[in-house]
Amino acid sequence: MTAVLDAEAKTISVSQQLNYVNASPDTLQTIVLNDWISSYASKDTPLAKRFSDEFIRSFHLAKAHDRGGTENLTIRFENGLAADWFRMNDQPDLVEINLPVKLLPGQSIQFSLAYKVKIPNDRFTRYGYGKAGEFYLRNWYLAPARYDNHHFSKYSNNNSDDIANAITAYDISFTIPSGLKLYTDTETRSSGSGNVYQLHTTKNDFCMFVSQENRFKLYKNDITEVLTDLNDNNVNEIQKALLIDKIVRYVDSNIGHYPHSKITVAQADYERNPFYGLNQLPAFISPFPNDFLYEIKFLKTYLNNFLKTSLQLDPRADNWIYDGLQVYIMMKYIDEHYPGIKMMGNVSKMGLFKSYNLTQLDFNEQYSYFYMLMARKNLDQPIGAPKSDLIKFNEQIAGKYRAGLSFRYLSDYIGNENMQQSIATFYSDNTKSTVPTRRSDFEAILKSRTEKNIDWFFKTIIDSRDIVDYKFGNVSKTRDSITFTIKNKTGTTVPIPIYGIKNKEIVFKQWLEGVSKDSTFTVPRESATKIVLNYKNEVPEYNLRNNWRSLKDFRISNRPIKFVFMKDLEDPYYNQILYVPTLTYNLYDGLSPGFRFHNKTILDKPFIFDLNPMYSSNNQSLVGNFSVAVNQNNREGKLYGMRYQVNGSYFHYAPESAYLKLTPIVFFKFRDFDFRNNHKQTLVLRNVIVRRDNLPSDAEDELENYSVFNAKFIDGNSEATKHFGYTTDLQLSKTFGKASIDVQYRKLFNDNRQISIRLYAGTFLYNRTDTDYFSFGLDRPTDYLFDYDFYGRSEKSGLFSQQLIIAEGGFKSKLANPFANQWIATANVGFNIWNWVEVYGDAGFVKSRFQERDFVYDSGIRLNLVTDYFELYFPVYSNNGWEIGQQNYNEKIRFVVTLDPKLLINLFTRKWF
Repeated sequence: MTAVLDAEAKTISVSQQLNYVNASPDTLQTIVLNDWISSYASKDTPLAKRFSDEFIRSFHLAKAHDRGGTENLTIRFENGLAADWFRMNDQPDLVEINLPVKLLPGQSIQFSLAYKVKIPNDRFTRYGYGKAGEFYLRNWYLAPARYDNHHFSKYSNNNSDDIANAITAYDISFTIPSGLKLYTDTETRSSGSGNVYQLHTTKNDFCMFVSQENRFKLYKNDITEVLTDLNDNNVNEIQKALLIDKIVRYVDSNIGHYPHSKITVAQADYERNPFYGLNQLPAFISPFPNDFLYEIKFLKTYLNNFLKTSLQLDPRADNWIYDGLQVYIMMKYIDEHYPGIKMMGNVSKMGLFKSYNLTQLDFNEQYSYFYMLMARKNLDQPIGAPKSDLIKFNEQIAGKYRAGLSFRYLSDYIGNENMQQSIATFYSDNTKSTVPTRRSDFEAILKSRTEKNIDWFFKTIIDSRDIVDYKFGNVSKTRDSITFTIKNKTGTTVPIPIYGIKNKEIVFKQWLEGVSKDSTFTVPRESATKIVLNYKNEVPEYNLRNNWRSLKDFRISNRPIKFVFMKDLEDPYYNQILYVPTLTYNLYDGLSPGFRFHNKTILDKPFIFDLNPMYSSNNQSLVGNFSVAVNQNNREGKLYGMRYQVNGSYFHYAPESAYLKLTPIVFFKFRDFDFRNNHKQTLVLRNVIVRRDNLPSDAEDELENYSVFNAKFIDGNSEATKHFGYTTDLQLSKTFGKASIDVQYRKLFNDNRQISIRLYAGTFLYNRTDTDYFSFGLDRPTDYLFDYDFYGRSEKSGLFSQQLIIAEGGFKSKLANPFANQWIATANVGFNIWNWVEVYGDAGFVKSRFQERDFVYDSGIRLNLVTDYFELYFPVYSNNGWEIGQQNYNEKIRFVVTLDPKLLINLFTRKWF
């Protein structure tokens, strides 16, 4: 291959000769080439769709020159005839070539390719060209796809670093402009003026860095050469050299000898897959020494590149092996070199934080909590699933950690020495293989190293999302023995270890096998004062809170109550009550400080309580809210979760007028079988009971005390470039009944114009009221169910009356007749004209009893700064006329402001789940 980089045009001109040998037992009629650089070519590629699915808009909004692709591709056979080739409509980053004659096993065919590579901006994936004129090049050339199990691996680029190339030998002449330097993990020599490099490698996936600066430094020992530009955290050169040598030798002795002469450890690679937790901490509050941070970052990135460039597995289908080996070796490294280190480092030594489970957790224990985070949300997935099927959090965090935990589990069960030998044998066989390897090869080696039956490991731990949860039943003791019952809460049968503990020391350990139902065991006591299941977290278990029993003669509770300030990880040995200072505001209560008491740790729980008493500064009285909820997860089927809840709140809705709201409620949550699908459905059944005080003496009784049954069905599918959803709503009470539907559609087109449409229609089924309190609102709902966060809900004028919540009619202008007590039908449309500046228009009909149907409309400018969180609306023209020229125009401006921390956090976390 001959390639010439044009740094100014950000292109690479390529002339490529390809000799394809059919190493399979099959006769081939086509050959598939990976052309992953073409995944950047348009807004409709699988890569673009993946960005949209994860709420990333930058790729869609990018200029054409920021995108990459393959241009002017020509393919000819060795006889000079043009090849018949095509791209698949839904996978434009794959090229399929029709062969002129069948290619028999062992035969070869040659053809030439010529094309120009357009390099993308690195802000999308960190591959491409950067701001300082540097280039990070990976997967930029056309390469034969992996052929295995009688078919080509037709994988599109999903930004998951899992290209499946065939085993290939590359010889490349790469020319760069004068003044630039090339760094690569291939065998390299420069020739001529020094800007022409000859590269040779047999790696399936190699990388190249081109820059003006001396970014990379070379570290060499008798095992391999390491090129790195990893941020050093103020670690000096001698320390770095020692740490790198230490890690290279450790990996060599625990996995095997790296088959290539050079490996890169780049900062860009670490940033794509950082050590989550460490990467969130600002440097000035880092709880770890600088050399430890550098060591962990280097270890993680080195292992990732070590495995990806040497194993011959399918990187998408067998991703769990890559992840498992990486995290297992990291955990083993920490156990051997830093046995006492805590998850929060030096913070664990600070007296103020010593009572927190989060700070006292061992460094390696964090992995199981990340897995449990997803399992408790019912979002965990089989780690043996293809990498492309995993949601982002599972792909980059929870799935990786669960794989490492699973390797450690198996190692503890079959013996560390057997596991070590299995890994070494598998790696050695893999690096010597000239044909693709599979997970079955790894399974066979593991099974050959132990006499124990480990089929459960692959069937249950790897290929299913069955959860493991054992607990103690009855426990009795004598001076010399312990008799206990183990209950299997989920029916998932895997080995589980039991420990005897005395003064935090292990006095015995025994594996229990075949516990598929309630089983009773008797073991020697060995002076133990406590027995614990899964004490070292070997088993990736769903719930650790029911795993221990005290053997002391007197105990008040198996888990005493522990008060914790702010937030903490779940502590299996205590019932935690968290207390948090709060401060809320509305016009009538004023600033309301309070304390919130709840049991919501970082992990979801089956039972949740939340009590938040506050002091109303305006009324000098207590206000607040509470909720009690029971969560029920269904592991199978589209109905994945149910929640039974009772909410209550007491606040002021007007000066010296308060309301009490009590709501029993049931949620039924539905999702697609494909967890990556953002389509979600929720059925909500509730009964809202409201009592208001200090109403006028002539007010009707139904305005003071009322109860409304509400059934709501919510269906939505949302991503960065499009959204469609609808909500149906039924409300029934003694004095009225009403039904409505709210339909919302948003589309970001390829020209970066966005349109949003909302349709709302509602009608009364019956209405025996004489006021507009329960009527449909045109520009502002009356909110008689007290669902919305109005800061001044009863205001008719002034700033607080201008707060806008898009509900019911959804109008922005305040018109003469703002209510409908019979039926309403409206449309709200918005269209952007520049970035976050939009024009909007609303139109519809309102109908009240004994009145003619009215046609209403308004229009104006919307500043959509953060959708649904911070927006401004400037009315221009409506039924009121040209509003922009009328007096007191500032009072007509409407705003959307969200201050609820939970809603703001969701803005940043939605892409992960």
